[in-house]
Formats: sequence, structure tokens, C-alpha cells
Amino acid sequence: MRTAIYARFSSDLQNDRSVEDQNVLCRGYAEKAGWRVVATFADHAVSGSSIHNRPDYQRMIGLAAAGEIDVILAEDIDRLSRNLADIARLYERMSFFGVKLVTAADGELDEMHIGFKGTQSAVFLKGLAQKTKRGMAGVIRQ
Repeated sequence: MRTAIYARFSSDLQNDRSVEDQNVLCRGYAEKAGWRVVATFADHAVSGSSIHNRPDYQRMIGLAAAGEIDVILAEDIDRLSRNLADIARLYERMSFFGVKLVTAADGELDEMHIGFKGTQSAVFLKGLAQKTKRGMAGVIRQ
């Protein structure tokens, strides 16, 4: 199976090493599965709230559309997207192209993963935004 690994971290406050750690985890998963990693993609300090402004994500989709890969492998579904509509669209497109979505956390993704974990990721992001706004309001009050 020709495999592309996708890694992402959200904020410039996080360590750039996160991408390397995700890649190591995914390479180990691919090796155990007997898959050949043909490409790695990573978007640094970019939110998962949207697929826009993520150049490596877009390149990976192009590779899938061109029939160059059989599997997209990520650490977890939230590395691919925290937007329910985006992750559902990705799943549909990859299914059309015959490309499997796999995560080290859950294995091959299906409709249940997309619906359940996709919703969890979106809810997490909404809660994080609310907490960030609360924290900023507190700073302003001070």
C-alpha cells in the first residue's frame, strides 16, 4: 500500500517537534502494516478548523486525486481536520478515489469514526475558542 503520512500542529506556541513525533508514530504504524511510505506532508502552526491555508494538505489531496497513493495515514482524525464538514468531505473524496483514511489511534476510518470523532473534534475546537475568548476578556479587565 502506497502511503502518505499527514501531520499538523495548531499553534506557533507548540513545539515544531510535534510533526516529527507524529511522523515517527505513523511510520511505525505503516511498517507494522507492511505499507510503503511514499510521501509525508505537514502543515506547521495551522489550525485544523479549516482545510484552507494548509498547502501540504492540498498537495496531499492532489496526490490522492492523481492515483499516487492508496492510504492517508495520520496520528488521529483531528490532525486531518477539526471541522465536521471538512472531514466528511475528505472521507467522501478519498472513498471516490479509492484511498483509505487511517489513523494510528483508530485504524481505518469509516462513517462512524467520521461522524463521532469528527463531531468530538468540532466540539473541542468550539470549547477552546470560548475559553480563549474568556481568557482574553480577563486580560482586558486587568
